[in-house]
Amino acid sequence: MVNSLFETAPDFDQPIAVLKHCHDRIRKQIGTMQKLLPHLSEHGQGIEVQQAATAVLRYFNSAAHHHHADEEQDLLPMLEATAKGEDAVLLNTLLPEIMSEHQKMEVAWLVLDQQLKEIASGTSSDLSAEDVTRFSEMYTAHMEKEETHIAPMAKRLFSNEQMHRLGNAMRLRRGIASSGEK
Repeated sequence: MVNSLFETAPDFDQPIAVLKHCHDRIRKQIGTMQKLLPHLSEHGQGIEVQQAATAVLRYFNSAAHHHHADEEQDLLPMLEATAKGEDAVLLNTLLPEIMSEHQKMEVAWLVLDQQLKEIASGTSSDLSAEDVTRFSEMYTAHMEKEETHIAPMAKRLFSNEQMHRLGNAMRLRRGIASSGEK
């Protein structure tokens, strides 16, 4: 058995696992921001700080947008079309909350985006602990809601064909050939 030194992402044939993997990467990037706070106050600017800020920027300015689009354009509408009874009632409550949270997280990100761009360019060492904490708490609660309610519902309700359709939509969004295409 070969043990890889690198963590591998799930394949889009398992779209709910991909979404969970995205959440894990979001947690990692939030952790990096949280580590930057004491590092900046103790050591100030440096190449390692600039690289960390650049990695966070890259993730939240690209992959996170794809993740939200996966949910808003594909996962949640598919759940809405599929859910019945108690699932539909719960979804009707959660859907507006999730959409609103996406908008609030985007606004909170714009504040951090500017701070991190200045850190990445070496022109500033200012990262607001309050802004990082607000963003972190907002995202953590949001991911918990999705992992507790939305992902299990999709796993339970979606047919193999729906999972395949969701995975292919996620691939397409990222410019990856659909399953079965070469």
